[in-house]
Amino acid sequence: MGKLISIPFAAVLRWLYAVTGSYGLAIILFSLVVKLVLLPFQMKSKRSMVRMGRLTGRQEELQKQYAKNPQKYQEELQKLYMEEGINPMGGCLWSFLPLFILVPLYSVIRMPITYFMGLSDTACEALRNTAAALGYVPDEVRAGAYSAYEQIYLSNFISQNWSKTDWSAVEGVGDRLIQVRYSFLGVDLSVQPQTAISNFSFTPALVGLILIPVLAAGLQYFQTIIMSKSNGQSAQQQASMKMLNLTMPLMTLWFCFIMPAALGLYWIANSVFAMIQEPIMGKFYTDKLNAEEEERAAKREAERKLRMEEAKLKAAEQRVLDAKRPKKQPQKSSGPSTTEAGRVGDRPYARGRSYRADRYDGKE
Repeated sequence: MGKLISIPFAAVLRWLYAVTGSYGLAIILFSLVVKLVLLPFQMKSKRSMVRMGRLTGRQEELQKQYAKNPQKYQEELQKLYMEEGINPMGGCLWSFLPLFILVPLYSVIRMPITYFMGLSDTACEALRNTAAALGYVPDEVRAGAYSAYEQIYLSNFISQNWSKTDWSAVEGVGDRLIQVRYSFLGVDLSVQPQTAISNFSFTPALVGLILIPVLAAGLQYFQTIIMSKSNGQSAQQQASMKMLNLTMPLMTLWFCFIMPAALGLYWIANSVFAMIQEPIMGKFYTDKLNAEEEERAAKREAERKLRMEEAKLKAAEQRVLDAKRPKKQPQKSSGPSTTEAGRVGDRPYARGRSYRADRYDGKE
């Protein structure tokens, strides 16, 4: 599966190298091509993350309301996500997609003869033997296998000794062998920055080599800051992401330090393009969501006014019906329904049914 993914990557990188004639520029343009290919997925991710950021206020209110009941808070939070049609993992999953590009690209950079040039293992061994006759000393062979970056060193040696022999005449090579010029702005992109530490001197080549992982880590940090701000995250959310914002640049620094500088250059270019892309997409989706909310608010207001008009119309119709309906004649009062036996002065019903005027006569 890794080879199937690496082959098209190698084809794109080989074409860009043929057009530009510069391995470093081909790496930068390759990162741009990857950005354009992943743009639809990243737009979907950005929309989801911006919508999540807009719910920050309501989420904080729920957090305060259910501070003593975390389970209820999670239930209400999931209910809020469902009402807004948001998948909280939708933005995160797509955000990690560019990281999976690094694995096949790493294989293409690490094994240029196999992937970048498309030569077989037999042809690679024949090139190794021809280069050995010119003074090439391969890395130490362990358990019948060469080191991870041996093909880079072999490809670089062939490029530096291109005119010393007819490399196309080597068995199985033909016209597929490419003279890869790894030098870019005075920096050898085939070298690992960690190898420059032992023999470091203040030369532009070595200083540039050390700066590649440092720049990659620094730009990765600023990229995460710009991304969180363009997503509309609150200061509290940004503070909670502080540890992750520091972890990712440190990982970038380590990977770019132990891997060939070409991969670090790709990381730098990818971060630069992301720092340009994130604010643009953030503003685009913020404006779009604002317009959608204004449209929904206008629709709700129109529906409210329509209901009010319908209520007024029904009230007017009811008044017309009431005016046409014949009025009821007031009933004549028959006076107090009592007898004189129950009256005391002007008060009817003053006496009860069992009233007897002589009830207590003759009693002491």
